Amino acid sequence: MENTKKSVRKKKSNFEKYNRFGYYFLIPFFVGFLLFTLYPMIYSIAISFTSMNGWQSFSDATNVGLQNFITLLTSTPLFMKALGNSVTLWIFTFIPQVLLALILAAWWTNRKLNLKGSGFFKTVFYLPNMIMAASIAALFGGIFGYPTGLANLLLQNLHLINHPFNFFQSVWGTRGIVIFIQFWMWYGQTSIVYIAGITSIDEGLFEAARIDGASDGQIFRRITLPLLRPIVLYTFVTSFIGGLQVFDIPFIMTQGGPQNGVYTLSIFIYNQAFAYRNYGLASAASVLLLIISAVVSILMFRGFRERVNIGGEG
Repeated sequence: MENTKKSVRKKKSNFEKYNRFGYYFLIPFFVGFLLFTLYPMIYSIAISFTSMNGWQSFSDATNVGLQNFITLLTSTPLFMKALGNSVTLWIFTFIPQVLLALILAAWWTNRKLNLKGSGFFKTVFYLPNMIMAASIAALFGGIFGYPTGLANLLLQNLHLINHPFNFFQSVWGTRGIVIFIQFWMWYGQTSIVYIAGITSIDEGLFEAARIDGASDGQIFRRITLPLLRPIVLYTFVTSFIGGLQVFDIPFIMTQGGPQNGVYTLSIFIYNQAFAYRNYGLASAASVLLLIISAVVSILMFRGFRERVNIGGEG
């Protein structure tokens, strides 16, 4: 009996010893997080309450309280325009992205259709997300270039236009290109997330519904979508946060033009910080971006929870 207890204690001691290695492997992450995420975040929040600009150090900057936030919200129309642009681009990107992703996910998980080559097509769908944004911006810049871009040549050959059209001098022309690129880059990832969510649903539910005579459309509306709601919420929140932070495509293509039509919040923050060196205003804009993202995310989660509770009670 005593030998058994000693053996158990020894095994437990060895397990605890080896278990420490898991914590050791976590150290690089926490060090990186503290140095490159948490510290810059706290420092940016501190700067947002100062008049720090140019090559001025933090210790030499004047504390201005909430003045930077007041300036952004009341006397900086470009900030409000950037916020409106970011939300507009996100709406027109997210809605078709989710609709197409749901359709593709429903197709590829439908047992009746039993589509072949799912692995190949998932790779093709996801491939745009793996290409660098700078490369995509250069590619579409060439396609929609003026006057001899591929799009202009094609439209003229089809006799849809008589003269070359300068897409990047049109506000909605530029917005349309940016929206399509963002949609094209991310619909594949959203589709794969939805496919994973649908395949995790108990197949017995679908079989029972089919036995009861439910159609594929009824099964999708009454079973798949309600059970997929948490994943849709996840893509909704992450897409919204990403939409507010979109920077690379509009900046590389037109730097926010024409007429600031695709001038986003991230471009505004970048210009304030690195073009005008107004660090206080740039940090205040970053803090407002964080607050907007947090508030909207909380409202989304709370609305989802209340809807689930109402559905459960009903």
